[in-house]
Amino acid sequence: MKIGVQVKRERERALLTQQELAERASIGLTTLNRIENDHAEPHFRTIRKIAKALNIDPAILIPKE
Repeated sequence: MKIGVQVKRERERALLTQQELAERASIGLTTLNRIENDHAEPHFRTIRKIAKALNIDPAILIPKE
């Protein structure tokens, strides 16, 4: 499973819009949209910001191979 799918799943589980999560994570809405649609691979610091905004461990967002 790709990271974008995981981010979207966790965002929806938290009942947040993309705009809300982007604001909480201090990242751009376009950046979040590109991550969720697998058009961008986020740096680990961005993954940490998203995870912190969702109150989850960053490892949850990293795909298992």
